Amino acid sequence: MSYNPDKHHCRSIRLKGYDYSQVGAYFVTICTQDRICWLGDVVDGEMRLNASGQMVCTAWNDLPNRYANIELDAFVAMPNHIHGIIILYGRGESCIRPASGDQQTGDHKDRPYGTLNDSVGRIVQAFKSITTHHYINGVRRHDWNPFSGKLWQRNYYEHIIRSEESLNHIRQYILDNPLRWEFDRENPAATKPEPEEIWRV
Repeated sequence: MSYNPDKHHCRSIRLKGYDYSQVGAYFVTICTQDRICWLGDVVDGEMRLNASGQMVCTAWNDLPNRYANIELDAFVAMPNHIHGIIILYGRGESCIRPASGDQQTGDHKDRPYGTLNDSVGRIVQAFKSITTHHYINGVRRHDWNPFSGKLWQRNYYEHIIRSEESLNHIRQYILDNPLRWEFDRENPAATKPEPEEIWRV
C-alpha cells in the first residue's frame, strides 16, 4: 500500500490548557516525511538498523545530556518512524494518575504548540533538528540516500501515560513493534494494518 497523504494526514488535537512541560511520562511517535523507510529494515521480526538508523538511536539516547529534566524509557527505531517514552521532570504535578478517567492523545504541530523550554515539543524539535543535521552530513560524506524537503514529518504523535498499567502496556507495545511490522499502519507495504489498540489504554 503506497503512502496516501490524504488518508494518512493527522489532525492536530492538542489538549487545551495542558502544560506540556509538567512532570509526567509521554509516549511519542515521530514519522519520517511521507513514511519513507530511511532507517533500516525489519527482517524476520527483528529491526536491522542501517547507518542512519544507528545515528537516530544515538541522538535519542543523547537527549538526557541536553535536557537534565528528562529520563528515557523504552524506545525502538523502525524503518520509517520511532517510538519512545520520555519521562519529564518539570514544574507542576505528575500527570500519571490512576487508570480511571479519560485517556487522551494528541497529534501535535511542532510549532507553535508545546515549545516551552524543557517541554515535550521542544525536545522533539531538538531531536528532529539534530538528526536532520547528522543525516545531511551522512548524505554528503557517506552517500546516504538524499531526501527532498524534510527528513521528518511536521507533526508528531504523543500519548500522555496516566497509569503504571498503561506504562507497562506501552513498553510491551514498543518491544513488540518489529514483530508487528507486517501489519503496522506505518508500513507502506502492509496489506491489512491492525488497529492501534495502544491508544485505548
